[in-house]
Amino acid sequence: MKNAGSAVAGFFAAIGHFFGDFFTAIAKGDWAVKLTLLIWGAGYARRKQYVKAIVLTALEVGVICFSVFFASQYVPKFGTLGTVVMEQQLNMQTLKMEFNDYDHSFLILLFSLFSFVVWLIAAVVWIRSVTGAYRLQLDAEAGRHINTFKDDVHDYLGDKFYVTLLTLPIIGIVVFTVIPILLLIFVAFTNYDQQHMPPSALFTWVGFTNFKSLFSSGGMTVTFGYAFVRVLGWTLVWAFFATFTTYFGGILMSLLLNSKKTRAPRLWRTLLVITIAVPQFVSLLLVRNFFSNGGIVNTICARIGLTGWLRSMGLISTSYIPFLTAPGWAHVMIILINIWIGVPYQMLIATGILMNLPADQLESARVDGANKFQTFRYITMPYMLQVTAPTLVTDFVKNINNFNVIYLLTDGVYTTTNQLMANSQAKEVDLLVTWLFNLTQNYYNYKMAAVIGIMVFIVCAVFTLVAFNFLIRGDKEGVYQ
Repeated sequence: MKNAGSAVAGFFAAIGHFFGDFFTAIAKGDWAVKLTLLIWGAGYARRKQYVKAIVLTALEVGVICFSVFFASQYVPKFGTLGTVVMEQQLNMQTLKMEFNDYDHSFLILLFSLFSFVVWLIAAVVWIRSVTGAYRLQLDAEAGRHINTFKDDVHDYLGDKFYVTLLTLPIIGIVVFTVIPILLLIFVAFTNYDQQHMPPSALFTWVGFTNFKSLFSSGGMTVTFGYAFVRVLGWTLVWAFFATFTTYFGGILMSLLLNSKKTRAPRLWRTLLVITIAVPQFVSLLLVRNFFSNGGIVNTICARIGLTGWLRSMGLISTSYIPFLTAPGWAHVMIILINIWIGVPYQMLIATGILMNLPADQLESARVDGANKFQTFRYITMPYMLQVTAPTLVTDFVKNINNFNVIYLLTDGVYTTTNQLMANSQAKEVDLLVTWLFNLTQNYYNYKMAAVIGIMVFIVCAVFTLVAFNFLIRGDKEGVYQ
C-alpha cells in the first residue's frame, strides 16, 4: 500500500499548497488583489486583462443570482428535507380544490446537493482568481510580459490545449458521475422508501440507522444483516469463478485452436465467435428456457432416466432437475453457463497475445529440451499474466457487478424459500447489484439500496486498490525478462 499512501500524501500536499498560495496572495497582494476577494475580476482589470476580468465578474454575478433565485429555495430546507406534505385545499376565491405549496424531499436533496457542488466550484474559481491576480502583480513588479487575451487563447489552443480538451469531459463527470454518487451516499442516511414517497409522504435524515440494519440481524423483521452476509459471499464466489474459469478457459481454448494438430481451426473459432455475435440477452433467455423445470433439457434427462436416478440417490426431491430453481443447483449452473458465454471473449484476447509471444524464448526453451507443459508453465503463462493482469482485475470488478447473467437467468424463475431472505427482498442467487435493483425497482426501498450501493463501491474500490498496488509493485517486467 506504499504507492497508495504516497498518492494520499501528495493529494494533501497539493491542497496545502493551494491554500498556502491563497493566503500568501491575501497577505502580500496589493489593493487590486485584495479587491479581487469582493470583485473577482478586479485584479485582472488592474493589469489590463479586461476580457478575463469581465468573464470572472460575470461568473460571480451568475453565482450570486443562482444562490438568490434558485439555491435559496432548497438549501434552507436541507436540514429537514421538507416539512409541508402535499394536500388539497379549497381556494375561496375560485371555489376550486388546489394543491398547497408543498415540499418535495427528493428535489430538496438533489438541488441542495447541486447547489453545494456549484458553490464548491465557485469557491475554487474565487481562490484561483485571487492567486492569479497576485501572480500578475509579481509579473508586473518583475517586468515580465503579461499575457493579453489573444495570448491566453493561443496558449489554450497550444501548450495548454489539454485544459481546453478536458473541460467538457470534466463537467460531464461532475454532472453525471460525481453528483449521482453523492446523491446515493446522502440517500443512505435517510428513510426514503415506499412508506416515505414524496410529495405525499416526506422522508428525512435517520443517521446511521440503515447501516445498523445492514450489519445486524435478529428476529423476522431485521434480516438485512442475515441476507447481506449471504449475498456478499455469493457475489465474491461468483466473481472469482466467473473471472478465472473464463480466463483460463479462454487461454486453453486459444492454445488448442492454435495447435498444429487441431483440424479445421477456423471452423471451431467461427462457431465460438457466434456466441459473441448473438446478443447476450437473447442467448441467456434461450438458455434459461432450455434449463427451466419443464424445458428441453429436463425432458431429455427424464427420458434417459437421469432424473429418476438423481431422485433415487436423494439428490433431488422433485420430478425435474431444478437447474435454475434451487440453491446449489442454480449457483453451479450460472457459473457453467457463464463459462460458455465468457470463454470466446477471452479466447480472442489470448489469441492476440499468443501471436506476440517472444519467439527467441520459445526457441531457447525447445533447444534446452523443455516439453510443451514446461514451456507453457514458465514462458507462456507468465507472459500472459504480465500482459493481462490489469484486465484480470477489471474483469473481477466487472463480474461483481455482472447484472445481465444473474438477472436474465433467474428473474421470474428462482423463488427463495428462505423467509429471512424473502423479508429482505433478497434471493440466494442475487448479487449485490441485482439485490440493489430489486430493492429499487420492485420494492422502492431506496434507503437500503443506497447502503448496498455504497458497499458495492467499497468492495470494488478496496479490491482494485490492493490488486493494482500489487501489480505495479517492483519490476514485474524485468523479473519476467
